[in-house]
Amino acid sequence: MKNDITFKELKKSGYTDKTINQEIQANLIARIKAKEPVFEGLWGYEDTVIPQLKKAILAGHHINLLGLRGQAKTRIARSMVNLLDEYMPIVKGSEINDSPFQPISKYARDLIEELGDETPISWVHRSNRFFEKLATPDVNVADLIGDIDPIKAATLKLPYSDERVLHYGMIPRANRSIFVLNELPDLQARIQVSLFNILQEGDIQIRGFQLRMPLDIQFVFTANPEDYTNRGSIVTPLKDRIGSQIFTHYPPTIALARQITEQEAMISSEDLSQIQIPDLAKDLLEEVAFAARDSEYVDAKSGVSARLTISAMENLVAAAKLRLIESDAEKTTVRLLDFMSIIPSITGKIELVYEGEQEGADYVAKILIDQAVMIQFESIFPRISKLEKEGIKTPYTDLIKWFNKNHLELNYSDTDEEFYAKLNSITPLVTVVEENASELSVEDQNFCKELVLWALTISKKLDKSENQSAFTFDSADIGQFLRN
Repeated sequence: MKNDITFKELKKSGYTDKTINQEIQANLIARIKAKEPVFEGLWGYEDTVIPQLKKAILAGHHINLLGLRGQAKTRIARSMVNLLDEYMPIVKGSEINDSPFQPISKYARDLIEELGDETPISWVHRSNRFFEKLATPDVNVADLIGDIDPIKAATLKLPYSDERVLHYGMIPRANRSIFVLNELPDLQARIQVSLFNILQEGDIQIRGFQLRMPLDIQFVFTANPEDYTNRGSIVTPLKDRIGSQIFTHYPPTIALARQITEQEAMISSEDLSQIQIPDLAKDLLEEVAFAARDSEYVDAKSGVSARLTISAMENLVAAAKLRLIESDAEKTTVRLLDFMSIIPSITGKIELVYEGEQEGADYVAKILIDQAVMIQFESIFPRISKLEKEGIKTPYTDLIKWFNKNHLELNYSDTDEEFYAKLNSITPLVTVVEENASELSVEDQNFCKELVLWALTISKKLDKSENQSAFTFDSADIGQFLRN
């Protein structure tokens, strides 16, 4: 933290006063020239969103980030703080970050007029130059811009016509800072109108006060395209005053989606040291989200947030951790059976269309997991034929025959040794995996053994039943008999 100095000392230091646009642009240019990353942790935006952001900053524009839920809009806005100088000098005691070179409040102007070069200067760290407000329908002009404070007027014995009786709202207090207004369409139209002058002329008016306060703010707005029709809209004159509108998007590949989940999921290093997560399990988790975005049961306009897979990963690890506690084992591996634990992460983060509501959220979640399983299965193993000619052997014939005489019960609480001993006792299953997935790691091959069984049940070649503690796999004919 920097120590307070005087205005005279600030001048002697060679400090150059800059607008926030000049400050952000200078730091952006310096990072680009030094080949340093400008926005860290924004996976999948390197060739789309980030180049547009750079251009918007260089153009000195206010920015509107438009995209579905869970597309890192707020993270983008917060990451812009790193483009500010580490410290900024202000007139000490100023409520609105007055620059000593260009004071705009009466307090700062009077203090500099009185003390001149001896005016005390304090420093504001860039972490304190980020202001964020969620645009809820109850937000009013006083919250954002300010209002007359009758208590201050009475305490100071000042008339309401005196500028010193003003209580500044969030926007004036964000002077020389970044101000983020999330979910802009939720802001009532009459409140959006109050932003016109701030965006275009950079000044504010409070309760008809004849004062011009040229604020210096970098505005970043966020909005969901669906909000334009569902809950509200951005009034046209306000959209016209926002320099750049940038569309965000979901990660286009499983690999990028995995990077985001691994970065954001709250999993302790202790858990990671005890719980092995196969690569195939990580990919399958992301595949569930991809399946949801394409599902006929899920409202595509609402989107499927990246928070779904983040929450699901945390639940997946929690399921494995619970097994460690209950079995008193030292280590365990995430299994396909554990994916039942991610259903609460799915049901709370998808908006269903009418058909989905009819089926029920839990049922839809299981369908999404099954769809993801089949996509991953078919990327490794031969497809399972719906119809088979008698006497023609398929890669799965021996395995299906094994279940005509046997059944398999897999328990959530089994230790890894018990669990994989059961799977490895099925010789045809081991053979199928060895013939098609021999290049994969041991953990992935073990995961594949469950994957094959699961795919066969989805394809109606085997039957699967479940209870709170176990999954049982049987011949499809036996399963049909038991159900009847």
